[in-house]
Order: sequence, then structure tokens, then C-alpha cells
Amino acid sequence: MQSNTVVIDRSVHPNKIIFSDQFNVAISFIDRHLSEGRADKLCIITENISWTYSDLATSVGKYANQLLAMDMVPGQRLLMAVTDGPEFIALFFGAIKAGVVPVAVNTMLRTSDYKFLIDDCKCTSTIWSKSVDSAMRPAISSSSHKPKTTSTLEDFINDSKTANSFIEPATTNSMSECFWLYSSGSTGNPKGVVHPHRSMVCTSERFGKTTAGLLEDDIVFSVSKLFHSYGFGNAMTFPLWVGATIILSDDRVTPEMSFKLIEKFKPTVFFGVPTLYGQQLQEMETSKPDLSSLRICISAGEALPNNIFRRWKEQTGTIILDGLGSTENLHIFISNRPDNLRSGTSGLPVEGYEVKLVNDQGNEIKEVNEIGTVWVKGESSAKLYWNNPDKTAETMRGEWLNTGDMYYRDAQGFYHNAGRSDDMMKVGGLWCSPFEIENRLLEHPIVLEAAVVAKIDGDGLTKPAAFIVIDPDKEPSEEIQQKLVEHCREALAHYKYPRWFYFVQELPKTVTGKIQRFRLRDQAKNLG
Repeated sequence: MQSNTVVIDRSVHPNKIIFSDQFNVAISFIDRHLSEGRADKLCIITENISWTYSDLATSVGKYANQLLAMDMVPGQRLLMAVTDGPEFIALFFGAIKAGVVPVAVNTMLRTSDYKFLIDDCKCTSTIWSKSVDSAMRPAISSSSHKPKTTSTLEDFINDSKTANSFIEPATTNSMSECFWLYSSGSTGNPKGVVHPHRSMVCTSERFGKTTAGLLEDDIVFSVSKLFHSYGFGNAMTFPLWVGATIILSDDRVTPEMSFKLIEKFKPTVFFGVPTLYGQQLQEMETSKPDLSSLRICISAGEALPNNIFRRWKEQTGTIILDGLGSTENLHIFISNRPDNLRSGTSGLPVEGYEVKLVNDQGNEIKEVNEIGTVWVKGESSAKLYWNNPDKTAETMRGEWLNTGDMYYRDAQGFYHNAGRSDDMMKVGGLWCSPFEIENRLLEHPIVLEAAVVAKIDGDGLTKPAAFIVIDPDKEPSEEIQQKLVEHCREALAHYKYPRWFYFVQELPKTVTGKIQRFRLRDQAKNLG
């Protein structure tokens, strides 16, 4: 088998992925397209520039050589705080081709956050976009670990102009350390998640191509940014794997931004998150954007409420495929399919992954409709959490990953979200899922967003508390609160209605739109 190649055996089910002994993943995602005749095909488009597959390959080579000219050597880490654009993809794969390990981080952090990341990952070099400059420079100055070389992206690109575009790929294999992503921090401080070369091949083939059905002719647009595992797959590895075209933007995500780019570039595949889909539906009450180019939409980050699925299909005629994924598994491993979906669920295990539910005693749950923790086994799992052996041991159990997500499985095998293990609450001795209550609240026409957390009452007992964003034309009142209580009690078990309602302007979220419930739990402790 030729070095740096991968073979997909589609004669077996699920498809078997076979890697050459020497394997550098940059060849499969970048160089391969030139030999397969896509050199002149449009690869990446933004509002200002466009790159062909040949342009991307040239920049990958130049950036790889420039990193080596900075005295980086294979195995060293490059912290990159780079906004979405062709340069992100070229720098990321340039590092991999040179054997350098890219560590892609959030571009919207504070100085203290970057200081933590620099000290945590012990990077040899740091490259950042101009928009990150005011936060990054003082972080470098104050960090205990000092990167050997630092540069803005703009200076790095300028320095690379005279670099050679040809480079032999570094000698690696499918299980060599390839790249890091940091977890989103929805449950506290982010953790460095270390992935091997094979991970992105497996997610791209298993979910991107086989499950979601991405095609070479597709134009793909994702609102999730490239530094996050969801956007990483949506807007980089999936379209590159099938030879499709990518739309990128570093603009702040809003319904208006998404509609503008959809109308301008006519994507066929759209990746969003539940919060944005809800905001888009609200915007569509007063505007009628042209979304006719879309053939399929996909959602992850949090479970998609059935109410949003239904309204989106009514408004656009397009389905949303909801799924469950994680940074540790790189992308989605439970998903609905275009030809086999059930709204209000996360779907079925993606082909090539094994999923089981585990109870508090560590035993597998075989019964239907019984809540347990999701464990998953597949070839895209991370190697470890950097510098965190206790968390690695807790989460990575041999070939299995303990995701911490609470689900139950129905009689047809579809998985239903019940929240995170640290979001679940016991009310009157019975387990209560915040997602079930949130889903019911979202069915009320006045509620735009809802998050439910556990709160201790005056007797020391746990009860649900709801943080609510309502229609801006309405004013919070006791009457509205009572209507929401009645709305919940009409459809939920008697103990599941919220005992407290807090009306807020917005909910705290990660950059990917995931609600940070740990912040709401802290707030609830200090509220009456």
C-alpha cells in the first residue's frame, strides 16, 4: 500500500477504513485533490476572496516550510488563534504536513484565557489574527511559559511569500499525535483534547459522507467556527474529504449574517445550532429570506427541540438532521438520517460507532426508556486529555468514551436527550431531565429560549428553576409565570414543573451556542 494513503472498503458494513503504515493526513485532505483533477475547482469562498484547491495546496506547502524556517520541529505545538478564512485551513494543514501539532483555539477569549492556554499547552510558537492582538500580546507577556516564536497571522503570511510550496510530508502514522482542540468549557475550564491523524478521516467518512450524505457538488456553510469540533468538521474536513466548496466568514453569527451569506452564495448544506435556528425562525416572522438553495440542514451542540424542527420544516421545506457529538469524539456519532429520522431525538448510532447506555453502577442498560450515560466506541476518539490524567482515566475507558451525556433509548432504537450528567436533578427522589422541561416551555408561543437547572429550596430539597427569554414585545409578569406553570403541568409529570422563573435578556452560552448551565446554577443560588 502506497505511503500516506487511505482505502475505504465499501464492500463491508460498516465501511472499513484502512490506513497505510506511513500516514500523514494532510495528503488525503489537500494533495489528493490535485491528483484527482480538482486543482482548478473552487475550494473556499468568502465575501472578499476565493481559493481553488490548487491555491490551498500551494499555501499549505508555503506555510509548512515557513514553520520549519521558524525553527519548529516535528512534534512541537503551534497555538493558533486564527479567525475563519482560507488561511486557517492552510496553516492548520501546513503544520500537520510539517509534523507540527496545531492547537486551534477560540478567537474570542480574554487575555487571562489565552494566558491559561499558552501555559497549559506549552506551545513552541503562537500565531494569531490581528483581531486577537489586544488580548494575545499581554497574555504572552504575562504567561509563565514563553513561546519561542510569536507572530501575527498577517506577518506570518508576508514572511511565507518567498517560501517553497513543495515539502515532503513528515513521517507519521494514523495514530501519531496530529492536532489538539480545546473543549468548549460548558462545564468549566477547557481541556486540551489530543487527536491522532486518523480521527478526521473517520468522522468525515462515517458522518460527513455516509450519514449526512455530503457530495462533491455541494456548497457547504457552517455558522460554527473552525476552532470548535463541530465547525472543524462542518466547514473544513467534511467538504475537503468529498471535494466540495466551503463558505467561510469571520463575522459575528446572527440570523441576518446567515441569511445574507445563504442568499449570496447559495449553499446546499447548512450547519447550525438550535439557538440560531430558533433566532432565524423569529427573524422569519418579519422577513422572507431566500433559502431555496438548501437541500439539507444539520444541527448539534445541544438537542434540537421538536418545536424548532417542525417550524423550520414548515417555513423552509427543509429538514434538520439533529445529532450528538463531542470534542473527544471529534464530531457526531449519533444522528438522524435524511431517510430515517425522528424529530425530537438525536437519532441512531452512526455507522462505524458502537453506543451503549450505562447506569450509576457501571452496568449497561438494555431496557428501553431508561436513562443512562452515553458511552461510545469508534475510531475518531481522542488519545487523551493533555496534562489531565484523572480526567483521562474517568472519560477514556479503554476503547470506550464516557461522554457524560444522559440519554434514553426508545423501542425503535432512537436516542432521546435527557441532559448532561451534571445537569440532571432528583426531584422527590425521581430523576428529572432539564431538557424535557425546556422542550415543553419552548412549545409556548411567548418563550424564545429556556434553560432549566436544579435549585435547593428552603427545606433543602432540589427543585427545577427556569431561566426564560420571552418575546421582546411582552413584559414579564406573575400572570405569564402562572401560564407557564399551567403549560408545563398539562403535559409533564406533576413534580417536573419549574418552581422558580427568572426572566432574562439572554442565556449564557459558549461560542457554539451551548448553554452554560453551570453559570445559571451559580446564579440561581443567589436569587430568590
